[in-house]
Amino acid sequence: MKPILILTAAALLALLAACDQSAAPESSAAPAAAAAVTDAGPKVGDKIGESEAEKAAKAAARKAERQASVVAKAMEEARIAADLEARGIRSIGWEDLMPEGEEERLAQMYQSQMESLYSGSAIAEGSAMDTAIQIGTFNTVAALDGQKIRIPGYTVPFEYASKAEITQFLLVPYFGACIHAPPPPPNQTIFVETVNPIKLKDLAQAVWIEGTIHAKTQESDLADAAYTIEMTSIEKYEY
Repeated sequence: MKPILILTAAALLALLAACDQSAAPESSAAPAAAAAVTDAGPKVGDKIGESEAEKAAKAAARKAERQASVVAKAMEEARIAADLEARGIRSIGWEDLMPEGEEERLAQMYQSQMESLYSGSAIAEGSAMDTAIQIGTFNTVAALDGQKIRIPGYTVPFEYASKAEITQFLLVPYFGACIHAPPPPPNQTIFVETVNPIKLKDLAQAVWIEGTIHAKTQESDLADAAYTIEMTSIEKYEY
């Protein structure tokens, strides 16, 4: 009986080995098939029914639209420049209001102010150091005095009633000045006057101001200005 048992065990081992060999290809083929199905599936951002040609056409249309917008803006700027020149009006920026060397002087003033604030000494409540003081000078550019100019900026009214019609306000180079932030230097602040009352509805909207500028000091509770403008027109600033 022993020889029969040995042969039976050997046959059983051979049978198990054959089963393992036949099963191995099936187990390796299954992940490959699953990967093939996954690769053939949709990708993130794919749209149903949109071919590569359609995508390319849409991209070309968007590019053409951007180019047309740039051309239209350039043409509008050229038209405005020609109109201003014909009316004898000069378009200026805020840097044009500062005389030569003023930026360096202003930087030194700010540095001195910061050193005082962080010197470690106590600041008395209600003192000048405890308030948002206006740093800068009243130095102006004499050549601008009496010129007709156009300048962009943000309005700061002295009255905040929603329906208030005003004839005086400040023009500043950045939003929030004199209200949520310290006022700009005097030669970066313009006191604006107009004969015809206007309503300022949106203080966050920048505007273009046209008028005659003067190197004339004007003091107010909000800020002191080194320039004044006799305004002739105001319009929305297009970003």
